[in-house]
Amino acid sequence: MNRRNFLTLFSVSLFVSCSPILFAASYAAKPKLKSKYRKWISVGTVEELDKTGQILKEESSLGAILVIGTSKSKNLVAVNPTCTHLGCTVDWEAEENIFLCPCHASEFTTDGKVQNGPAAKPLSTYEARILLNTVMVRPV
Repeated sequence: MNRRNFLTLFSVSLFVSCSPILFAASYAAKPKLKSKYRKWISVGTVEELDKTGQILKEESSLGAILVIGTSKSKNLVAVNPTCTHLGCTVDWEAEENIFLCPCHASEFTTDGKVQNGPAAKPLSTYEARILLNTVMVRPV
C-alpha cells in the first residue's frame, strides 16, 4: 500500500466513523417548532370568563394557567400564575393592571415581566383566544 492509498483509506474511514456525530450535532442545532405548531388546550368557557373576568385552571398539561379578560376583550392575557420567587399564586389586580404576589409583593406586568421584586424571573405567558364558546391557550 502506498502513501496515497493509505491517506485515502484513512480519510474515508475517519469520515464514516465521525458521520454519526456530525448527523447528531446537525439535528440538535435545528430550530424547534414555532408556536403555531403547538397544541391549543381548553381552559374554560366564555361564560366562566365573562362572569368574573378571569379563569384560573390550576392543573393542565401546561401547568397552572390564569386567563384575564372578557369575551369582548381584544386581547386576552394568559400567564402561569406561579410566582417565580417562591411559588405562591399571584393575584390579578385589575385597578393597577398588574399581577401581585401575596407572599412577598412581587409585581408582574400583563406580559409577565417583573415590575417589582424580589422575583427575578418573569411569569410564563401563553397565547389565548376564544374559539366558539371555549377559551383556548397555547405556549408562546
